[in-house]
Amino acid sequence: MIIVPVKEKEPIERALKKFKKKFEKTGVIRALRARKQFTKPSVVRRELLQKAAYVQGLRDEEAGL
Repeated sequence: MIIVPVKEKEPIERALKKFKKKFEKTGVIRALRARKQFTKPSVVRRELLQKAAYVQGLRDEEAGL
């Protein structure tokens, strides 16, 4: 359960913004979307390796500058 302490005279918009940020950090929506469709473990592994290679390439490119 997410608890957002609200101070007196604090606008409700700010409290909503805090709530949304905390909710996003929990990863509930991401998990629900992932469960919608089954992905084989080999495909997940392949995607992770591709992402890692892409990020490493960006870092190498940045270091070369």
